[in-house]
Amino acid sequence: MDIVRAPRPKRGRYVAIAGGIVAIVAVSVALTRLEPAAPSVDRATLWIDTVRRGTMVRQVRAPGTLVPEHVRIISALTAGRIEQKIADVGITVQPNTLLLIMSNPDVELQALEADRSLAQAEANLVSLRSSLATQRMQQAATVASIVSQYNTAKRNADVYNELDKKGMSSGNEVAAARDQMAELATRKKLEEDRLALVERTVGEQFKLEQANVERLRGIAQFQHDRVNSMHVTAGEPGVLQDMTLELGQWVQPGAPLAKVAQPGKLKAVLRVPETQAKDIVVGQPVSIDTRNGLVDGRVSRVDPAAVAGTVTVEVSLPAANLPKGARADISVDGTIEIERLPDVIYVGRPAYGQAESTVGLFRLEPDGKNATRVQVKLGHGSVNTVEVLQGLKPGDRVIISDVSQWDAQDRLRVK
Repeated sequence: MDIVRAPRPKRGRYVAIAGGIVAIVAVSVALTRLEPAAPSVDRATLWIDTVRRGTMVRQVRAPGTLVPEHVRIISALTAGRIEQKIADVGITVQPNTLLLIMSNPDVELQALEADRSLAQAEANLVSLRSSLATQRMQQAATVASIVSQYNTAKRNADVYNELDKKGMSSGNEVAAARDQMAELATRKKLEEDRLALVERTVGEQFKLEQANVERLRGIAQFQHDRVNSMHVTAGEPGVLQDMTLELGQWVQPGAPLAKVAQPGKLKAVLRVPETQAKDIVVGQPVSIDTRNGLVDGRVSRVDPAAVAGTVTVEVSLPAANLPKGARADISVDGTIEIERLPDVIYVGRPAYGQAESTVGLFRLEPDGKNATRVQVKLGHGSVNTVEVLQGLKPGDRVIISDVSQWDAQDRLRVK
């Protein structure tokens, strides 16, 4: 016989469902509050440095080249065509070593015309000297004749004066003798003044004509120098470095023909980024890496203007310290010592971030397995180090390699 059962109450079931829902919500809230797992980074791929306190050397590194300290550029004195190339680049030359030969018929014609003008002026000088000498002698003869006539008239006047005292001559004869003597005295004075004028003008005219001859002689010499300059010589001892002209090429006056350098006197020319050149001054020590040894030098000149974002810095190098094989135009690296900062906190320069700025660096925890991002204020920078103003203390270890791929993370796990 079937037994009728009464229905069970549903309250317990509802309580169980509500409890499950509450548990799910609680777990979800807890999960949202959990921090995401820190990404793992292989230690071998990181560059880790320790913060130190001490003297930091500020340096600037820049590439450059070795160039001759003394270079003579041989330029064309006159226009001409390259006829012969005698010397080759790289040979040792002396002042009289012939490098190349040029030609220009117009220059040779101008030299001939200058010689003709000089010869004509010299002939005119000889003719003028003869003419002036003749004029002087003629005037001197005239003065001598007048002096003779004046002396005769003076004696006659003296005779008539004596006869007049004795009553043996008339007054008319005495007056005539005196008048003649006075006339000749005046003529004598005029002719003597004329002789003095001739002598003075003779010298002046001769000097003027002689100056004209000297001027034409200088022009002729200049024209001959132009002709001679077409036989181009080195001008001083050294090594021929550049002569790229071709046979038959026409060059204009002032065009560079060749370059002669002193091989033992080299200097380094560095190209420093303009952002790093503000503290470079003359006299600072520099270390030059020639790829064959290090050479110590000093900053000798800093270009006042920047070109293409770089500032040219010249470094003088002692010839005795240059390594073997050092020659012009080889590439070098220079490290300029700006200053020494005593008793500062510094660390290796991070791969990102600039000096005198604030950057985020990952600092390793004491266990060495975790790293936390900290904000670090940087000060003066150098080639490989940077000053730490805030955020780190001596002994801290920080990651200074490029970790930009974890910019969104505040923690790293180093394995």
